[in-house]
Formats: sequence, structure tokens, C-alpha cells
Amino acid sequence: MQTTDIGNKEEGKVWHRKPTPSNTGIMVTVIRSAAAYQSKTVRFLHVTFDTTGDSFLAGDHHGNIYVLDITRNRFRLVQKTGQACTALAFNLRRTTEFLVALADYSIKCFDKDTKQLVSWMRGHEGAVSSVSVHGSGRYAISTSADTAQLWDLDTFQRKRKLNVRQSVGIQRVFFLPLGNTILSCFNDDSIFAWESDTLFCKYQLPVPDEGPRIHYKAFAVTRDGKILAAGGRSNLLHLWCLDTRQLLRVVQMPPKVRTVRQLEFLPDSFDGGASQTLGVLSQDGVMRFINIQTCKLLFNIGSHDDAITSATVSPNGRHIVTIMDNGSLNIYSVQCLTQDYNKPPPSLVKVVSGGECSALTMKVKSEGVQRPAKNSGRRVKTKVLRPPAVPMTEDKENELPDGLNKKRLVTLLKAFGEYPAKYRMFVWRSLLRLPENHAAFSSLTDKGLHSAYLSIQERYPIKSHKLQRGLQRYTYHLPGWHYGPAGILLFSFCLSFAVNWCQHWFEYFPNPPLNVLSMAENVLAHHDKELLQHLIDCGVTSQRSVIHFHSLLETLFSEMLTREKDEWLKLFDNVFSNHPAFLLVSVVSYVTCCRAPLLLCSHKEDFEYFFHHRNNLDVSSVIKETYRLMESTPADIHPRNMLDDFQPLTRGQYPVFNKYPTYIVEYQSQERERIRQQEVDYLRERQAVQELRAKAVQRQAEDEAWYTQQEILQQAEEKRRDILQQEESKLAEQRTRLTAMKRELKVKELQLMDAARRRFLKQQQDQRLTDLHRLDEQIQRKMNTRDQETAAAVQDIQVRQMELEAQRRLFEQQLAKEQVRVTQEVRAEVDTRRHRSEVEETTFQHLLNNDTDVSLGTKKVLEECLAEAGQLGVDTEWQAEVMRRLDQEDAARDRHYHHLAGLHRETLTKEQQLVNIMEDVEGQRWEEVVSQKAQLEEQRQAAATAEANRRVFFSQEEEENEQHRDNLRRSQDHSLSQQWEMRARSPCSTSGLLHNPVASPGPHQSQQRHSPNICLNNQSTSDDSTCFSLDRGRGELDCRERELMQNIRELRQKLAARARTSNSTVSQ
Repeated sequence: MQTTDIGNKEEGKVWHRKPTPSNTGIMVTVIRSAAAYQSKTVRFLHVTFDTTGDSFLAGDHHGNIYVLDITRNRFRLVQKTGQACTALAFNLRRTTEFLVALADYSIKCFDKDTKQLVSWMRGHEGAVSSVSVHGSGRYAISTSADTAQLWDLDTFQRKRKLNVRQSVGIQRVFFLPLGNTILSCFNDDSIFAWESDTLFCKYQLPVPDEGPRIHYKAFAVTRDGKILAAGGRSNLLHLWCLDTRQLLRVVQMPPKVRTVRQLEFLPDSFDGGASQTLGVLSQDGVMRFINIQTCKLLFNIGSHDDAITSATVSPNGRHIVTIMDNGSLNIYSVQCLTQDYNKPPPSLVKVVSGGECSALTMKVKSEGVQRPAKNSGRRVKTKVLRPPAVPMTEDKENELPDGLNKKRLVTLLKAFGEYPAKYRMFVWRSLLRLPENHAAFSSLTDKGLHSAYLSIQERYPIKSHKLQRGLQRYTYHLPGWHYGPAGILLFSFCLSFAVNWCQHWFEYFPNPPLNVLSMAENVLAHHDKELLQHLIDCGVTSQRSVIHFHSLLETLFSEMLTREKDEWLKLFDNVFSNHPAFLLVSVVSYVTCCRAPLLLCSHKEDFEYFFHHRNNLDVSSVIKETYRLMESTPADIHPRNMLDDFQPLTRGQYPVFNKYPTYIVEYQSQERERIRQQEVDYLRERQAVQELRAKAVQRQAEDEAWYTQQEILQQAEEKRRDILQQEESKLAEQRTRLTAMKRELKVKELQLMDAARRRFLKQQQDQRLTDLHRLDEQIQRKMNTRDQETAAAVQDIQVRQMELEAQRRLFEQQLAKEQVRVTQEVRAEVDTRRHRSEVEETTFQHLLNNDTDVSLGTKKVLEECLAEAGQLGVDTEWQAEVMRRLDQEDAARDRHYHHLAGLHRETLTKEQQLVNIMEDVEGQRWEEVVSQKAQLEEQRQAAATAEANRRVFFSQEEEENEQHRDNLRRSQDHSLSQQWEMRARSPCSTSGLLHNPVASPGPHQSQQRHSPNICLNNQSTSDDSTCFSLDRGRGELDCRERELMQNIRELRQKLAARARTSNSTVSQ
């Protein structure tokens, strides 16, 4: 036994040397080891064959799908699904496609050649346990525990869905072979048959009432769809006939079988689909094959140590593939398993004596047939027959399909006496040139059965039931070229024999073919007149002898020749290799070879016995005599000239058969129709009489039943009156007792009501006291809560006041820092201007060296004018800025006062309003700083313009010093007059806000003159008290805010006091 590990290979050989099946019948064992662990194997889960039975699909636990071809010795990985499969189907109409049911409750269709996904079908809510495909391959049924769904494999759409109650459950739903019937099996052992097109319920198999319940789990159907085998949790098997819808028999398995897991019929090539061998897989992992007719155990596969999980039988019945308990696959050869019980019985012939034998003489012994060894002295040479270079017309006629030649076959046949048993069927098929018209065969199959051969077993009883059923099917389909579910090869063989070797047999139907048998009688008269005359003298007339010849042809020598020694096969090897007349001549040769015993017979019974039983005759001598008669018979009486040559069956369609007496057939059909009509009329009348009789019986039964019912009613009425009287007396007593009980109950009820009233009053009093205590506690709790809220509010206001104070101080600090920065910038600008003025003074002093007195006076006047003009401009701008700021501050203060007044109404919003006010003040002050910077920039530009003017003026003075000396004096007087006028016009001249412009500006005065940015908190160092600060207004604002907060506290205290007084009043 070979073991093949496919591992991670995607393709390869199934076996590496030609398998030689062992005694167990195993050809090869296939395993798949994991990649990472050589000792660990991946389990195979499901196996299914294709329609030919030559290859099968196998799915493992990792979701890999393999195709194993047994005939080609190849395996190939066709798909990786990534998840374990629960069912497989490989018999679709498109032979390259297959169905896989996966663990995610879906069904996928793949192509094994392209490895592509064809379709994806969803709809199940549970694991799919089985997938059944229709014989045409167009429809499929998928079954789960709760539903079964019908799919159209052309569109891959769901057509119908079968739902059942959860308490019932589905065991299996599948198609029957060779039909459009669906069989559904449920958990309650009920089996229904449905029409697949209309889903109409055709019938239901009756559930057996006798015996224990089996709980069906496994089912199997023969290929002809007539026998259903069912098994379950028992060692009993039920065999149903689906034609009669009755239980045929109950088969009891051995005591070792407690549960049936799986059933599989083992098909045979020549059983016509009516399989007789059934495989039963039990709980012990052993599959036992039995004959369902004889109930004999034929053979076993598997054992307790090497248990079988599931098994699949190929459609052609050649191989069995099993999934073992360890996850491996075993491929069995059915031929090796069945060779023990298929052996022919030993020969009953003890001694055969004869003349000289050839070099290969057959020695026959009681225990069997053996061939002697060849002579050691010489070697048999084989001559190869080669065709001539140029093919002739005769050679073309002798050419056969598959490379055979009829002339060579006849030469070998004459040399060895027969064809090899191993190649006999192949040679016969080539000689007959069978066309295998599948389409025509299918159309004939669909026509049904013929009623003329239903009782053929009574006319031709055969010991073997298998052969009996085969004969019945073969014969009752031939009259109209109509055949049953057997193989097309056997049907073509029978049809070819009927067309060529049964020529003119049906011209005198239903009488024997006298014209054909007369040909044989003429040949016998020519070659052995004495034997023919003896038959006539013994009272066996010529017509009677012809009838005896017909018995030989009717049985085709099956009653005279033995099958064990292949005598019948030898004869028909020669019949099929020669002209159709060879069969008629062989009848004559058989009679002439049996000449001696026939001459000894003198009674009709002896002749009848002779022609219907086996005789001690060597078939080889009959064949030789037949060849001699074929060559020596004259042409005028030779059957060859009266029968047509062999004509093979036409391809595509079978030939039309009309060589029978039509008037006899029509007469028979008319007579049958008349008899049938008479039977129908008789049955109709009998049914009418039975109906009348049934109605009369029914009416009589109804009358008797009515009278009986009336008597029963009268008796019941009397009993009812007695019962009513007794009941009335009892009722009066009960009423008296009831009145007394009511009186007692009324008194008790009044007592209970009084007690309940007193209890209710006490409960109300307690409830009021409890409510008063609860109100006191609530008032006290509210007072405490209000005090806590008031204290918390006061603390919050104080904290917020502190936060406002901190924000104010932070704001002032930021203003001080900004003032310092601005002061530094102004101081730097003053230093720069001072430096420039010193340079200008130096330059101007150098220019006016010639006229010191005049220039000095002029210089002083000009400087005083310029300084005073600049100081007046700066003071004016500063005063306007101060007034504008005071106005803004007053407006802001007024707005702040309004916000403080609003705090009385909205306590929760006053802090936010204060913050908004501070933000507004801060924004305004920042805007003031920005405006001051802008004004400073304008002043810088004005100073630059004045400097440019002064330079121009100095240049003009240098050029026209002499010319304008007088003009300078007049300009001085004019400048002095203008100065006094401006002093008189200035609004600050008398208030003391401005410094004296006549005095020479010091460093501090110069700094104040050129600095427009003045701090609000800055206090001047001069003696005058004209400088002021904004801290006074801010202090007043803080005082008012404190007073407001104090008022709020007092108001809250008053409210709390009022609440306390009101609560005390309520409590009193």
C-alpha cells in the first residue's frame, strides 16, 4: 500500500508506482502534512466525484480544494477558500465548475481550470450540511438544519425556499436520479416527494407503525430512482419502493451495528441502475457491504483501529474514496474488493476426451480450467500482420474503429478459438461499430416503460434476480427502440443484434419466423437428409422441426451452452465476426453435431427435452462444423444470399423499425381497447352498485343509530329528573346554611369596620404630627441654608473686591511702566535736540563773530521767540489733551455710577459690569497713549521742518548779513510786539499753569516742553500747585463701591431676619 503526502504541492502524481491493491483493496493513501510540523496532518473533510467517476474533489480543514484524477494519476490544487468547507458538489452541467459550501453559511461556485470565482450565493442562517444537484446539472438544493433552498445554476438565483418549524428540523433534501422529483426527509421520520418544477407534493411515504422508531439519519437511492434505503439510530434498515410507495423489507444489521452514519449504493455496469449492493457505515467506523436481496454480507472496509468517517462511491462503481479518522484519504479498488464473490463456480465437467490437440491444449479438471505450459523446446513466434502499402476496397471494409482490422481478428479467432476475455467487450464493440447516440438514447429513456414485458419473469424464469430484472428491462424497451436506465453501450449492442441477426424474424409475428427457419431446414436437408427424414419418421413433422430450430434461436443457445467454460462467448465471438447467416448455420451445425443422440430419440418428449437442456458437446466442434457448412452450402439455398450484410447503427438517430405485420398489431390494439372499454364499463357499473349498496347499508345504520339514540335519551331523561330532585333538596339545605353564614359574616364585617375606623383616625393623627416635625426641620434647614448662602455671598464679594483691587493695582503698574518707557524715549529725544541746538549755536556763533553785539541781541530775541512759540504750542496742546481726558474721565465716571446703581437690581451682574468698565477705561487710556504717540510724531516732523527753515534762514543770513541788518532791528521790534500780544491772548497766562517763557529754559523745563506724555500720578516739583492727579476720582469710586456693598449686606441681613420671624410664626 502506497502513501502519498501532497504537503504544500499545488500539483503532482497521486502515486509514484503502479498501484497493486492489497487484500484490503486500498490502492493508495493520500495525506497532507502541515508546513511547519511534519508530524501534524491536515484533515480532509469532504469528497465528491464528478459525473464520469474518474476524478473527485477533496476539501481539507484549511479550506484547500484539490482535484484528484485517478485515470491520469494527477492531483491539482484548484482553490484556496481560507475556511473549512461543509459540503461539495462536482456534477454541474458545466463540468469545470463545482460548488463549495463554507463555514460562513455561504455557497461559492468556482471554475477548476481558471480558478476564478463564478458566483457567490448567500441566504442560509446555519451551516449547509449537503448540496444536491439535479441530473441535468441546472438546479441545486442546499440543505441546513432549518431550511432548504432551491437554486438556479444558470443565473445563480434562489428560486424557492423551504422553511420548517424548529421543533421538526430537516435531515436532508435531495433530487432523485433520472427524474424531476425532490425527496425531503425530516427529523420526525416523515418523507415527502415534490415535483421540482411546480413544487407540488406528489406523495408521502407512510411512517411505519410497527417496531421501534429508527430516527432516520442516512439515506441512499439507487441510480434508477426506485429503491430508497434509510437508516438511523438503530441496526435496522428500511428499504422503500418509490414506485409503489410501500416498505419492501426491513434489514437487520449485525449486533455490532448500533447506529448507521451513512448509506451508499454500489453501482454495477450491467445492473441497469438497480443496484443490489448497499454499503452501510456504522458507528464503529466499519463500512459493511450487503446484498439487499439475499441480505448477505459481501465484504467490509475499515476497522476499529483505522475507522472510516465518511465514504463516497464513484458513479461508475470502480472506486471508493473514504475519509479516515486520522484525516487521510483511502482510495479503494472495487474490483479487488469484489473478486472473491464474483468468481465463477468450479466446472462440473470431469473428463473431456477428444482427438489431437494443438500446442495450446485446454485441460479441464473438476476444480477449474487451466492452460498447459508451452513446449520448452520451441518458442511460439508471433507474426505481425501489416497492411499493404496501397489500401484496397476490401481492406477499407475490414477496417474497424480504434485501429482494429476485421480480417486480422478473424484470423486470430480461427487460430485461438476465442477472443481474450480481457478484451472481448472491446472487440465486440469495434466489430459492431456501436455509435453511442446519447441524445437519441435520452429521448427514448424519457418515454417510460412498456407494459408487454412486465410478466416476462413468469415466461422465462431465471435463478439470478439480477439477471431477471436486467432481461425484463432490456426486452420491454426494445419494441419501440425504448430503453430504461441501463447503459447506452448495452442498449446499442442489443439493438444492433436485433437489426442484423434478427432479419425477417417479425414478419409472421406473433408466430415463429417460418421463412427464416425454413432456410435452416433447407441447409439441413442438403447436408444430412437422413437426420431430417428421421425427424419426420418419428412424428416430428417438418413444421415441428422448424419450431425446435426456433427454440435454439429464441434462447440464443443459452439453454444448451454453459457460461462457466465460456462456451456461449466462444460461439458469439464467431457469430459477431462473420456474416449474419452464421447464426442460422450454427443452428444446423449444432443439430448435425448431435446427430447420434437425435437418431436414438423416437418420442416427441425426448426431442423437446433435448432442445431445452444442455448436452455433452464441445462447442469448438460446432464452430468448425459451422465454418464447413458456410463454405460447402450451395449459393441457391445459402442464407447469406437471403440475408443482408451487416449494417452498423446510424449515428445521431437510431433506425426505424417497421418490419412487423401491422394488421396483427392493430387488431391486437383494437381488441385490447375493446376489452379495456368493457372493463371500464363493468367497473363503472360495479362501482355504481357498490355505491347503492353502501348507501343502503349506511341508511340502515343511521336508522338503527337513531332508534338507539332515542332510547338512550329517554333513559338519560329519567336519570336526569331523579338527579334534579336530589339536587334541589341539597340546594335548599345549602341555602339555609348560607343564610346563617351570611349573618355571621355581616357581624364580623361591622366589627372589623369599627376597628379599622379607629385605627385610621390614630394613623391620621400620627401622620399630622409627623408632617409638623417635617415642616420644622425643613424651615430650620432652609434658614441654615440661607445663612450659609449669605455668608458665602459676602465672602465671594470680598474676594471679588480684592481681585478688582489687585487688577487696579496691576493696571496702574502697567501704566507706570509705560510712562517710564515714554519718559525715556522723550529724554533721549531731548538730548538729541539739545545736541543739535548746541551744534547750531556753535555754527551760528561762528557765523556772527563779526557782528557780536547785534547778532547776540538778535540771537537772544530769536531764541526767546522760538522757545516761547514752541512752549505756547506745547502748553496749548497739553492743556487741550488734559481737558479732553478730564471730560472722558467724567463721562466714564458717570457711566460707572449708573452701573453701580444697577447692582441693586442685579447682584449677579455687577462684577461683570465693573470688569467691563475697567476694560473700557484701559482701552481708552491705551487709545490716548496711541494718540499721544501720533502727536509726538507730528511734533517731530514739525521740528524737522523748523530745523530746515532755520538752516535756510542761517544761509540767507550769511549771504545778506549786511543788507538785512536794519531789517533785523525792525523784525526784533515786531517780534516783541507779537510776543506781548500772544501773552495777552493766552488763557493760561494768569492761572499760573505755564512757566515763564522769558526765563531761560533749564534741562528740566526743556524736558517738560518736549514731552507731551504726562503721567496722571506725577506731581510737579515746582512751587505752583497747578498740577493735579486722577487718583482723587478713583478713590471716590472705591468709596461708593464700598458703601454699595455695605448696603447689600444690610439688605440680606434684613431679609434673613424676616424669614426667621415668619418661620417662627408658622411654627407657633
